[in-house]
Amino acid sequence: MNLSKIIILSIALSACICASAQKPSIHKGAHEITGDIKVEQMVEKHIEFNERVQTIPGYRVCIAKLSGANSRSQAFSMKNKFSGEHPGTGVYVVFDEPNFVVKVGDFRSRLEAYAFLQKIKDSYSGTIIKDNVFSSAIEPEELVPETDDDANE
Repeated sequence: MNLSKIIILSIALSACICASAQKPSIHKGAHEITGDIKVEQMVEKHIEFNERVQTIPGYRVCIAKLSGANSRSQAFSMKNKFSGEHPGTGVYVVFDEPNFVVKVGDFRSRLEAYAFLQKIKDSYSGTIIKDNVFSSAIEPEELVPETDDDANE
């Protein structure tokens, strides 16, 4: 009989302890999170980089993918030729191993890129590709505001 009383008492005591451990704290206040200073420096560098490089998702027309011994010089000569024929259009040479890729234009939509491709198709064959384009090459009124507050400005 004593053993059953001890067991019942210990179960009741453990239930009381568990219940008191789950009560929410009544102390309210500000929490301060401290971390490594290097993390903060890395975030600041990321912000600075994003302010310098102003790119947005868009489209370009790929007019050449060159590989081989003289591919670099061919790519840059194609860039110069295209720049002379279409001044004001951005021309970019990118090394995408093992190819040198010549891309043209900074288009916000696929439709704009397609219209430009139709304009140059007699001289250059090309394909439309997704790429990050420079937002400075796109007129500000063509950009869609991110929030309603941006639209009112």
